[in-house]
Amino acid sequence: MENLPGRIIPRYPRNTYGTEDMPKLLTPHVMDDMCEFIKYIWTNYPGLNILLEPPVAQVMHERLPCPVFTGPTSRLPAKVDIVATLGGDGTILRAARLFGMHSQVPPMLSFSMGTLGFLGEWKFDDYKRAWREVYMSGSGVPAEDLQGPHTQAASINRKAFPLYQEFKNISWPGIRGKSMGSHRGSRMLLRHRIKVEVYNEQGKSINTDLMLEEDLETLRVAHSSTEPFAFHAMNELLIHRGEHPHLAIMDIYINDQFLTEVVADGMLLSTPTGSTAYSLSAGGAIVHPWVKCLLMTPICPRSLSFRPLVLPLNAKVTLKLSKKNRGRNLEVSIDGKRLTGISSGMEIHVAGERLRFSEETGSWSGGVPCVLRGSFAGRSDRGAAEDDDGWVGGLNGLLKFNYPFGEH
Repeated sequence: MENLPGRIIPRYPRNTYGTEDMPKLLTPHVMDDMCEFIKYIWTNYPGLNILLEPPVAQVMHERLPCPVFTGPTSRLPAKVDIVATLGGDGTILRAARLFGMHSQVPPMLSFSMGTLGFLGEWKFDDYKRAWREVYMSGSGVPAEDLQGPHTQAASINRKAFPLYQEFKNISWPGIRGKSMGSHRGSRMLLRHRIKVEVYNEQGKSINTDLMLEEDLETLRVAHSSTEPFAFHAMNELLIHRGEHPHLAIMDIYINDQFLTEVVADGMLLSTPTGSTAYSLSAGGAIVHPWVKCLLMTPICPRSLSFRPLVLPLNAKVTLKLSKKNRGRNLEVSIDGKRLTGISSGMEIHVAGERLRFSEETGSWSGGVPCVLRGSFAGRSDRGAAEDDDGWVGGLNGLLKFNYPFGEH
């Protein structure tokens, strides 16, 4: 794997070199479908390098007629230009965690093959069409599209875009008969993440002290400098009392202004994407992924008047662990990945991750770019409505929104 070219910066149009396929683990039919998917890419899209996680590569090696690459998980992000997930929402989160210490995340093409699949956009039967649309997308992402709504209409109708002349001359050598035209490209939804930093009583960042040994190598690869870094969460940050019988106690500040003292089983700080996960089970609001916000949801609070809050994305939330915890450690997890415990006096700082676009390079940073169903051939008045289809359909079909009792 070390001999593969380095990762390209996410931008369109530019053909990819390395794709990582990430299946739902220990599921035979998913592994069979992934084998079919890899064979198709290898046969029809020459020049692509296929990367797999070490456990998956070990299982798939003898089943494939083509070479696949693998290596330490910590070094995969530097080689991956696009991620294809085959599984449910948990598989997508596992892929997002791979880039949890990186500001730039490659596009994710997700096939819904899991238990729920609320985040998965594509059915596996459409894998040929899905891959063609994302790989052959021949368009740039205008800078203003990154500001809102966050669904990216990948169209180069706007000739004022600085890289337009460069885009006109780009081709995908070796790919014949698959072009969709320069004005027809993939649609993407940039899902916001939140940034999490933990400080001790002296105000020093201790993120590295909370990491498990297996994640420290990932950090060393992602950040060569000694400057503090932030964890990134696609779904949520969870602080919980864990195995202790007593409730967790913490003080909450919003933009350095004291809000309240929390006495509860725990607290959730969630993104709009995470609003349909743990936060929903704890009584939080369902929020559309376009909305620039973060959610604060208490878990079983002692006070019945402590209701969930929806805050602007640029709000800075500080959770300070109270001395009233009497030395107990609280459990902390980010997108389901547990960190070592935090103790009284420590502070957790949470803020929304900003989306940044560079007109000079045509690349963006921030967020998780997810490939939506259907290509986009220019803007129309129905553009926003079309983008909503998957989300609204998911609420009704998967989450059974406002589903009457007694009906099947």
